[in-house]
Parts: sequence; structure tokens; C-alpha cells
Amino acid sequence: MTKNADNTTTLVGTRPLSEDGTHVVKSPMDIVIREGIIQAIRPTGTASPEGDVVDVAGTLAMPGFINGHHHSHENFHKGRYDRLPLELWMNYVRPAKPLPLTADDVYLRTLVGACQALLSGTTCIVDDFNASPLLNQEHIEAALAAYEDIGIRALLGPTLFDVPFHKSVPFIDEECSPETLASLAPSEATPVTDYLRLVESLSVTHHPRNNRVGVLLAPSAPQRCSDSLLLEVRAIADRMDLPVIIHVQETRLQAASAWHERGKTLFQHLDDLGFLAPGTSLIHAVWLTPDDISRIAASGASVQHNPNSNLKLGSGLMPMRALLDAGVNVSLGTDGCGSLESTDMLRVVANTALVHKLRGDDYRQWVGAEEALEAATTGGARALGLEDQLGRIAPGQRADLALYRLDAPAFTPLNDPLRQLVFGESGGGIHSVWVEGEQVVADGQLTRLDQREISQRIEQAMQRLRPAIDTAESMTETLRPAYERIWSRCQALPLAPGTIPARFDE
Repeated sequence: MTKNADNTTTLVGTRPLSEDGTHVVKSPMDIVIREGIIQAIRPTGTASPEGDVVDVAGTLAMPGFINGHHHSHENFHKGRYDRLPLELWMNYVRPAKPLPLTADDVYLRTLVGACQALLSGTTCIVDDFNASPLLNQEHIEAALAAYEDIGIRALLGPTLFDVPFHKSVPFIDEECSPETLASLAPSEATPVTDYLRLVESLSVTHHPRNNRVGVLLAPSAPQRCSDSLLLEVRAIADRMDLPVIIHVQETRLQAASAWHERGKTLFQHLDDLGFLAPGTSLIHAVWLTPDDISRIAASGASVQHNPNSNLKLGSGLMPMRALLDAGVNVSLGTDGCGSLESTDMLRVVANTALVHKLRGDDYRQWVGAEEALEAATTGGARALGLEDQLGRIAPGQRADLALYRLDAPAFTPLNDPLRQLVFGESGGGIHSVWVEGEQVVADGQLTRLDQREISQRIEQAMQRLRPAIDTAESMTETLRPAYERIWSRCQALPLAPGTIPARFDE
């Protein structure tokens, strides 16, 4: 669309989610967008439309979903794994011998996750991007370019750690031979300080408060980061006003081994370090004690919930109601496509409102559609410290919107559009998606790039990469017996007293 001189667009005749996010407005409204910002929301017909006029009558307008956790480096592993817990699965998507990727491979790999995200109503994605063991700045720039080109909002953070992944696994030295341990250690690795300096320099030109495609800080997990690294991350985040994401106690193994090795939970450890703060997302946070929840609530940090991934890997069900009741902000995400094949946030929102009905006998405390939707919009924005810009349809907010056709089967007959979106819409009812006021999806198609061409180019790349993936998986298979013994040993370890059960067998 060719923009007018003052870059104004009016979407005419939609039914938007209310500014407080509790319901869908019953009468048609116009949304006036100028320079990518929502200027006004007013009843249709009360004022002349301004700038470019787009007829969106018969649609439902929602804030675009915020996918608070994704690993684009897993996008080439879709469909390869099932019935594996995290500790057995992880080595497949993070092989000891990295795949021989070109910058174009990384560009395409990043695009395919962004394609599905946009086409299912997501306007912002947080990418915890594996760039180890050797820093390749071209790969990071390729991923940033992919997000720029497709038109989605994105925050990318190269994964940070200074304890090798295998060294963070309990009993690894007892269960693996010296030769196996040597094979797991990279022959060379870029110092983590180089990664930190890169993120800090990129934040000057890619700060998420001022740029559609930005960066954040992504320390992998407390067990894979020294205290000195965590403190340096905290200092940079505070100095540069950057969001932080970190995996914490995703599985029973992680929770039990933390208690076994430290005598405290990883949440307590982070709190003791002074690491917990607003704008910091604790990814997964499945295994929690009441004390953990109190500490998170007091700090202002968020919990980043990935229910579909947690289900696929058997990690457990986090206590969402207890977190919400304590005042903890909860955001939602898909996790990487190596664990759950999809960046479709509609499936995540639906499952959030469904699976938490398994916890507790008081139906009045079950998580509902409205709370799930809030976690995927305002909760996601608050987790990133961007609640003043994202997550609502209100004047002053960035115009990141997903519009759905109200004549789609999911909304017919129309009773409660919010609940019907959460429980019934599968993405087929997408009318259009807008990011900073630009239409990036129209009639189910990307406007900037050709999704079919992207898929064709990826298949060509995969013809070259599949043998390398097969070889890496064969090496991982040789590690399975040792990792299965470790996993079994950790199942026998006790959890911190008071840990809230996250699986039915606990």
C-alpha cells in the first residue's frame, strides 16, 4: 500500500478487543493509525476516516500475540523427535558437532518460524538464538535480517553460557568415560565476553524500545552460567535497559539436582544474587515452591509459560493459578520447533485455558480464556518491559494487530468472540495482520515475502543438511545410555520441601 503524506491509515468497521482486554466491543469501531501508532479508536461513522482507508467490516481486531519464547535454531528439526524428556532430547537439537550452516541457511531457518507466527496472528517473537560454540556474527545478522524482511517484530538474544551444556548435567563425570567427555567439549569456543559485547553494541542500533527488530540478553540457565556471568548480565541489562530471558527449573531433573547440589532452588539462588527484576523472564518455571513464587512476585520478574512444549517433553504443569494469585506476571510462548513443531500461538493460548483445568477441584479457580489471552498479549509485553508500547488496542500503543473474519466457522454463530477465538479459531480465519501499522498479512498471505518460495529454498538447503543432521543424531544415540542412567538417577533425588507437584506421578 502506498502511504499518504502523513503516513495515516484508518481501519474502518472492526470490532476490537476493549482497551482493558476483558471483552470485545459490540459495535463497529474505526482504528486510526499514524506513523505506526494507534491515534484513536472511535465508533464507525462518527468522524471521517483519515489517510488511507481500509474496510475491515465484519472482523474481530485483537492485539497481535507476543510469543515470549522461541528457538529459531531448532526450525530445521521439526517432526524428528517424540516421547523424549528434555534431558534426552536436548542433545539432538544442540549436537556436539554443529551443523555446517551458511548465513543463508540461518536466514531461511529464521524465516520459516516467522512465517507461521505471522500467519497465525503473532506480531512479536522472542528468539533465544543458539550461536555457540563459535560466534559467527554473520549468522546473527542473517537472523536479524530475516525478521526485518518479513515484517514481524522480534527480539533476538544469542544464548549466553560459560559452563558447557554437558558439564551442567549432574553425574556426567560418573556416567561418561573420559573419551566421551572429551568428545562433548568443543575444540574451540568464543569467550562469552565477546557475546556480551556484541549484544551491548547491537543494542545501540537494535534497542527493542526504538526498533521493530531488537536484541535482548539470553543467559541460558543458572546451572549453565557462573555467578559472575549472571551478575554481568544483570549489570548490562540495567545499564542498557534491556530485557532478560533465562530458563529456570523446566524439569524435575533440574529442580531435584539444584536442591541436591546447592541445597536451594535455582529461583532462590537467582534471588540471592539480586538477578530477579522487572523485565526479566523466567522461562518455563514448572517446578516451584511457595517460597519461589513469593520471591518472584516481590522482585517483579515474570514467568514465561510454554504449555505445549512442556506437554510434548513431559516436563510438567506449572502452577499458573498460584502465580497469578501471588501477583506474578505470566507470559506465553511456543518454545522451539524442535520440541513442538509450531510457532502458532493460538494453540498455546487454547491449551493454557484448557490444561490448567486439570489442577485443583475448585472450578472457580480454573484458568479461563480471558486470562490465557491476557498472558499472550499484555503479559508478554509486561515481561519484556514494553507494556507502554505493546499488548493492547489503545491510543499510544504500537499498531500491532491481528484481524479475524467473524464469518469464519469458529465464530458462527457469534456468541462470545473472545472465547470463540481462544477455543475455536485455528488460524484459518485470519483476515490481516499489521505490525507498526503496516499490513504484513493479507488474505492469508504474507505481503512482503513469498512463503512458498521460502519453503522451496529451505527444502533445497535441507537436501544438503540432512546427512549432517543424521550424522549428528547418530553421535547423540551413542550418548543415550549414559543420559538415560543420569535421568533415572535424578528421578530418585528428592525435591525441595514444599515443591508444588507438576506431574500426576508426584
